[in-house]
Amino acid sequence: MEFIKNHIWQILIVFNYTLALSAVATILLKKINPTKALSYIIGLLALPFLGLIVYYLFGQEYRKTKIFSRKNVLNQTIIKKIQEQLELNTKSINKVDDLLDQKSKLIPLLYNSEKSKLTINNEVKLIKNGDDKFKLLFKDIKEAKNHIHLEYFAIEDDQIGTELLNLLCEKASEGLEIRIVIDDVGSSISSKMKRKIKDCGIQMHSFMPVLFSKFTGQMNYRDHRKITVIDGKIGYVGGINVSDHYVNANNDRYWRDTHIRLAGEAVKPLQILFFTTWDFVSDNALEMSKSYFPDHNCKENVPLQIAASGPDTDWSNIMESIFIAITNAEDYVYITTPYFIPNSEILTALQVIARSNIEVKIIVPKKSDSWIAEYATNSYLEMLLAAGVEVYHYTKGFVHAKTMVVDGVFSTVGTTNMDYRSFNINFEVNALIYDKKISSELTEFFNEDLKDCEKLEWQSWKKRPKRTKIIEAIARLMAPLL
Repeated sequence: MEFIKNHIWQILIVFNYTLALSAVATILLKKINPTKALSYIIGLLALPFLGLIVYYLFGQEYRKTKIFSRKNVLNQTIIKKIQEQLELNTKSINKVDDLLDQKSKLIPLLYNSEKSKLTINNEVKLIKNGDDKFKLLFKDIKEAKNHIHLEYFAIEDDQIGTELLNLLCEKASEGLEIRIVIDDVGSSISSKMKRKIKDCGIQMHSFMPVLFSKFTGQMNYRDHRKITVIDGKIGYVGGINVSDHYVNANNDRYWRDTHIRLAGEAVKPLQILFFTTWDFVSDNALEMSKSYFPDHNCKENVPLQIAASGPDTDWSNIMESIFIAITNAEDYVYITTPYFIPNSEILTALQVIARSNIEVKIIVPKKSDSWIAEYATNSYLEMLLAAGVEVYHYTKGFVHAKTMVVDGVFSTVGTTNMDYRSFNINFEVNALIYDKKISSELTEFFNEDLKDCEKLEWQSWKKRPKRTKIIEAIARLMAPLL
């Protein structure tokens, strides 16, 4: 014991580097991106203890280790049957508008990587901002007859959140099955409200609970999805969480966002996605029944796929879909995102098509809700401007919409930001829509937003102060952790 007391630091250092060298060996064997690998190796060897902590929190590739299991849901007979019913042969896929042309490459990509079926018999309504979303959502909830499922990154029991939760309690008293999944870091619900929810008979679980959620920030893998499924017939997905921040009637700062309301076949894969999360967060396996997957008879035929990604998928499905859509653009690409901290693949794709005389326009907030994300985003803009990309700062308030339109025939709306965290770490979901009408409406949204933007000019942007550029460079180094 005396020896240990006298040599405690030497022992700890030896222990640290034993673990660090083991981690280095693991990194090398994984054959990950060389830049990323080198960053972690330098951190492990140059920063005793701190390097290990950073690697433990951010460096492990859970997509490979499969700690997030989906087998209990996906192996059930009813789910397999639903997936088979959604199966489309080549002839059916070819019925999709011929103008999709090369954009149709997305269909087999998502099917081959994650068995994401193309669904055709769908109705899609675009929703602009939280005020309109909650009016529609509350109406649909009031008319619900069987069950309501919610999966949200952020639910707060403020004014709009309390209104929603009280309404769900009313529906639970009518005998409906109500299930809620909240992210433990993103959400904030008081103990009093949680007791009321439980007493109402609503089942609610937190995704990956943490001890001190208010102090964890963005650490670890989070459920960033915003999903609602009502009676298996109506679905909602997009960027709008349940919080007064998203309702301009209750918010001091104007909040610009986009969501969609779905009815039809696409609700089924959205429902399956909810159940895979529910299976992970709940203690008891839920037996599927046909009541969760009723038949549909929509009047419209909007082709779309539900794309999901996260540590439970083999591939970065949404990022790959965005990449293919960009690289196959022939006329234009319009992107709106609150956080633009792209990986090298997306950054290169945008620069290449812009230099190929394809119109590329990107809207990002002038003033973000995170100063470090704002500086990190701004660090990428000069090289985009130099390549001919048109970049616009949204000035009316905060733009939180996550949308993209390509050539007027393909569009995507969902929860995915153009950043490392959405592409590689968080659980995300997007609707990929192959429809000229929806693309046209989203383009109108985009052009309306441009009226509230400042266009950046390359010559003036690159003259910003050196101090600002240094802060941006530091923020950019932290980009994979944001």
